[in-house]
Amino acid sequence: MTRDIVLGLAALVLVAASGGLALAETALTRMNLVRALTLQEQGRRGSAQLARLMERPERWLNPLLLLTLACQLVAATLVGYVADDVFGPWGVAAATAFEVVFIFVVAEAVPKTWAIQHGDRAAIWSAPPVDALARFPPLRLLARGLIGIANVLTPGRGLTRGPFVSEQELLTMADVAVAEEVIEGGERALIHSIIEFGDTVVREVRVPRPDMVAVEADRTISQVLELAIAEGYSRIPVFDDGIDDIIGIVFTKDLIRTARGGDADAPVRTAVRPAHFVPETKRVSELMREMQGEKFHMAIVVDEYGGTAGLVTLEDLIEELVGEIVDEYDVEEPLIEWLPNGDSRVNARMPVDELNDLLHAHLPESDDWDSVGGLLLNVLGHVPATGEFADVAGWRLTAERVQGRRIGRVRLTRVGEEEPVDEDGGAGVEETLRRLAAARGGDGTADGRPHR
Repeated sequence: MTRDIVLGLAALVLVAASGGLALAETALTRMNLVRALTLQEQGRRGSAQLARLMERPERWLNPLLLLTLACQLVAATLVGYVADDVFGPWGVAAATAFEVVFIFVVAEAVPKTWAIQHGDRAAIWSAPPVDALARFPPLRLLARGLIGIANVLTPGRGLTRGPFVSEQELLTMADVAVAEEVIEGGERALIHSIIEFGDTVVREVRVPRPDMVAVEADRTISQVLELAIAEGYSRIPVFDDGIDDIIGIVFTKDLIRTARGGDADAPVRTAVRPAHFVPETKRVSELMREMQGEKFHMAIVVDEYGGTAGLVTLEDLIEELVGEIVDEYDVEEPLIEWLPNGDSRVNARMPVDELNDLLHAHLPESDDWDSVGGLLLNVLGHVPATGEFADVAGWRLTAERVQGRRIGRVRLTRVGEEEPVDEDGGAGVEETLRRLAAARGGDGTADGRPHR
């Protein structure tokens, strides 16, 4: 009888230990490194150990799970042994049923619920004992060996180190923080811009070739200075044999200095400084670091064939983070206008992804185009006449202003239900273009006719 009492008390101790381990498991797995570092900055006692655990979760999670399982199984075995010794087979059945309920309530539901309700406190309390268990060599080696056996039976890399927070989760956290009034809407927009900044390439932010203001190398200093003053530019590219032959960049301050020195009739090629050339596929984050390090504010963007694709300035890169910067020389033309009938009118240079965000639309995105004008050109297959349109992903895109071979503004009208989206969140590009090509038939109008 004394032996049964001792075994019963041992089983209770093991169930209690299992409850503590379950609390630690829930608290620590719901914690993340960012929150742990925040608690450490607040000076919370025990937060330093918590931060160390969050840096290497693979070191403590498997030993913790192994010890929790061992406590529950050994407790169940002891209770079964005592029940069989005292009550016989029926006692074993009754004890098993009771133990399932008891362990679920006492060692699972109660501690895990408390850990969820008091996450920070539970994690800080759990950090020291879990850290000690993770450092206990026999337990660590046993867990590692068992995981090795599991990997042999089911080949895989096991638990790896992060990333435990994805970009999308960070964006969602910023949205939730705004909803809970932890941060302001402007701060949310800046967080979104910073995260998206790393994925942006120069092609998406450059001033396109047709919009470049550049001068011939044989023009005089005074002529270029007048142009710079009229346009309000501090730097202007200079070319020799066509726009694809950029020989450098001239600074307005150099033009003023040279003109005041009596050389106003000299060719501008005498005042150029070396130009920096970057491929249009270069990431803007890398280019910004180069501009900061090498102290230049303008770069010429070249395509894969070495031709001039446009130019990019430091201001263009900063605008990707903080939004449009308009000075006294900029002619401000809104990228989008909301019309009274529910339509919208957009600048043809507006990126398709930004338009999708504003309209909650699913216009197709592709590497073949970046802007709304590029999308319309692609689906029509030719330069449209003013008033020509195409129906894409439930929206009618109408060319409202066409200048030469270039679309200036596009009107968008909802004409139907949104099309199904693919896994990347955009409309099925290939399917959309296939249907548009079929709709064009032989006349290449994509069911769009100029309005007379």
